[in-house]
Amino acid sequence: MAKPSENLINLCRASIEAQTTALSEPYTKEGWVPWLAAAEAFQQAVTGEAGDGNRFELEQAVKKAVLHPEPVEG
Repeated sequence: MAKPSENLINLCRASIEAQTTALSEPYTKEGWVPWLAAAEAFQQAVTGEAGDGNRFELEQAVKKAVLHPEPVEG
C-alpha cells in the first residue's frame, strides 16, 4: 500500500473538518463551498501524487491514516 505524504494527510484532515462544519449547520449553498473546495483540493493532490500508481490505494491509505491512525507506543 502506498505511503501517504504529510501534505495529503493535512488536506484530508482539512476536508473532513470542513465537512463536519458544513453538516453541523443548516444547508446553504454558501455553507458547503469550503467543504467542496477542500475536497477538490484533496482529490487533485491525490491524483497528482499517485502519478502512474494506483490512485484508489493512495486515497484509502490517506483516509486510513487520518480516520484510523495507528496507536502510538510509549
